[in-house]
Amino acid sequence: MAARATAVIEKWSTSVVEPERRLDYWIGAICECFLEMDITTQVRSGFDCSVQRGQLDTIGINRVEGSAQHVYRRKASLGRSASNYYYLLCKTDNDWTVMQNGHRSMMQPHDLVLLDSRRCYEFNFPVTANTLSLELPIAWVESWVTDPERRAGQRIDGCSGWGAALSAFACQLSPHLAVDLPLPAQVLTDQLGGLLALAAGSEIPATPSERREADHLLDQIGRAIRLLYAEPGLTAASVAEHLRVSERTVHRCLNKSGLTFSGVLNDCRMAVARRMLSEARFDHIGVGGIGLRVGLSDPSHFIRQCRRYLGMTPAAFRRQR
Repeated sequence: MAARATAVIEKWSTSVVEPERRLDYWIGAICECFLEMDITTQVRSGFDCSVQRGQLDTIGINRVEGSAQHVYRRKASLGRSASNYYYLLCKTDNDWTVMQNGHRSMMQPHDLVLLDSRRCYEFNFPVTANTLSLELPIAWVESWVTDPERRAGQRIDGCSGWGAALSAFACQLSPHLAVDLPLPAQVLTDQLGGLLALAAGSEIPATPSERREADHLLDQIGRAIRLLYAEPGLTAASVAEHLRVSERTVHRCLNKSGLTFSGVLNDCRMAVARRMLSEARFDHIGVGGIGLRVGLSDPSHFIRQCRRYLGMTPAAFRRQR
């Protein structure tokens, strides 16, 4: 993904406008710098905020300072955003709260949270909005973190384990650092990615509802494969389209159960082939015909699969019967 072109540090500050216009100015600045969002505040006078932004390769480094506020990203905002990212947020001065994916996380100083801008979220800064916000390309996060969508909105303890290491490293990043690099940008972004992977690496226990949904989807995938196995060249994308889910969802569901799409498909095909080779009523169908009926149109590939699953060629299996 291409980085935003930023040769200098970008700055926005409400101090450039009259006090009565500052909240409107700040909402516009946030939407320009980050994403479409809505902001409310209980600060009636003296509202003041600023943000500085620098670009470290494909990662945006944003430092926000300002008054207490409540920030929302609602469904209407999702459709107005041309681009989406993950954001890694960290505050070091006081407590705050964040909500996404049904999780309400109570954040303490130095804690971190990963947010997915493709979903609604909200956070409340009751004292100050002083925050480090790292803008992370979706593909970059997915190359480092397993199942980041489930981790979105989950508190990362910034005072213990790898979370403490991630928090300490992230808090050293600043827009000025992106301009005056102490090390090559790739070294710094790789360090961030590695620490993020370690801090987010522990498994998040599935809720009973999530387990039921996963079991139901796994059953649906199995049923779809048993229905479509005879189609030559059947792919996970075809099964996903049949189930009206994404291909990634199919692979992820199978992988969580220690399965692969090709493994389940081959098991299904060879179970049918074994049954047909075992029953005399199918003897009028040649070996190649049986392979074709189970979706393996290449006879040599069918024979190799039989050797793997049955321990012998299909002809030998028939003779043994």
